[in-house]
Amino acid sequence: MTSRTATATGAIAILLWSTLALFTAMSGRVPPFQLVGMTFVIGGVLVLAIAAVRGRLHLARPTPASFLLGLYGPFGDTALYYAAVKTAPAAEANLIHYLWPLLIVLFAALLPGGGLKARHLVGALIGLAATALLISGSLGSGAGIQLGHILAALGAFVWASYSVLSRRFAGVPSESLAITMLGCAIPAFACHLAFETTLWAPSAVEWGGVLGLGLGSIGLAFICWDIGMKKGDVAFLGVASYAAPVLSTVILVIAGYAPASWLLALSCVLIVVGALVASFGPAARGAEPKAAKG
Repeated sequence: MTSRTATATGAIAILLWSTLALFTAMSGRVPPFQLVGMTFVIGGVLVLAIAAVRGRLHLARPTPASFLLGLYGPFGDTALYYAAVKTAPAAEANLIHYLWPLLIVLFAALLPGGGLKARHLVGALIGLAATALLISGSLGSGAGIQLGHILAALGAFVWASYSVLSRRFAGVPSESLAITMLGCAIPAFACHLAFETTLWAPSAVEWGGVLGLGLGSIGLAFICWDIGMKKGDVAFLGVASYAAPVLSTVILVIAGYAPASWLLALSCVLIVVGALVASFGPAARGAEPKAAKG
């Protein structure tokens, strides 16, 4: 696979993630841990099927370390994100969670040889300002800081730290994500049985959300991003990922899951501006890739 093809494959993940908030909102009453388990089973089976069709099923075994990292990153972040969107206004939780590209820039800069620059700090402050703007809107409406806001921020941290650490496993085949996804479903269902009540009969819309997440936002997106990070133009994909919060917010508004407002639009713009400020610069464009997303 050429670098250009791998980059285009990674870009598919960005488009798929723009539907993440919509499908999560569509899943409605499905409890967060049940949703994690269902979507990871669907995604894992999909990736296994793709590997089998391509004659690469023998590459689906992860290393113990990459499997544990998958439990921390994909499982931890997905569970936090689903819970966040279900316990706070979907658009607000979604935008707060999309601080992860900015956090990746900051974490990667702190690695040996990375170097923390003034633009990193400026970008981080702009991103924090966007988050504060969203929270202030909730405070002004009387809703206050909600659990979903905190969960979304934790999810951003988990995904960013996982992304930076995953550079250590660039040699692990992307097909191994299939077993990792199926493995992630086990603690998800265990937590579901321990803490939640099973929803046995989701509606058609809720099933649509579950299938959209499992097939697209989890299954295809994870493996497409993994290919892009390992073989494509990481710098380009990193910058391109900042389009995801804009697209996802627009989709939420169009679908009627979030009201259009100047506060939401301004926060969205600030998050993108902050990420671009932190990413661009001589060091950013010429630096060796340091981060991957799972």
